Amino acid sequence: MTARAYRLGRRQAEAGRTRSRILAAARDLVSELGLEASVGQMAERAGVSRITIYNQFGSKSGLLEALSTQDRPASADGPPGDPGADPSDELRLRIEQACAAWATDPRLYRQLVARTQSERSDQDHALAELLAAHDRLRPGCSIKEAEDVIGILTSFPVFDRLHKEGRRAPSAVAEILIRMTSAVISTRAQV
Repeated sequence: MTARAYRLGRRQAEAGRTRSRILAAARDLVSELGLEASVGQMAERAGVSRITIYNQFGSKSGLLEALSTQDRPASADGPPGDPGADPSDELRLRIEQACAAWATDPRLYRQLVARTQSERSDQDHALAELLAAHDRLRPGCSIKEAEDVIGILTSFPVFDRLHKEGRRAPSAVAEILIRMTSAVISTRAQV
């Protein structure tokens, strides 16, 4: 029984290495060729068969989804943080995390940006509602407006324009964006 468990562990480790090679190959090809990169090209670059990619990710779409979430900070995936915490802090954290994530591979994210917009919209809405519940929206700012501004401030195109291929550090971009939160945050509760 021990030998079997040992072999299973080796198989799992090999599967993890294979998955990493596939993701690295897909990242490179999507950065180079865009979304037109084929599963066959990705498989060839990773040194695996196309069926291996389908077994690992289910489809090209599944592989692209894995790429788009690969570098995202874990806290950006879930609902807003501690319900008792100041949502302005959550907004600051969201902006900082978005800048750090976008900085990992700007060429890749230029290709993948459209794929991530719909899932981020739900997170933006939840944060806007939390800001409203804590009376942190500026007077006259609707939840929808706050949601839209949060989406803009944490979007790749905005980051990419301010980052300018590394001429500004991600932390400097985050500071610029945090100053821009006055569009939705009341002046008495700035981020």
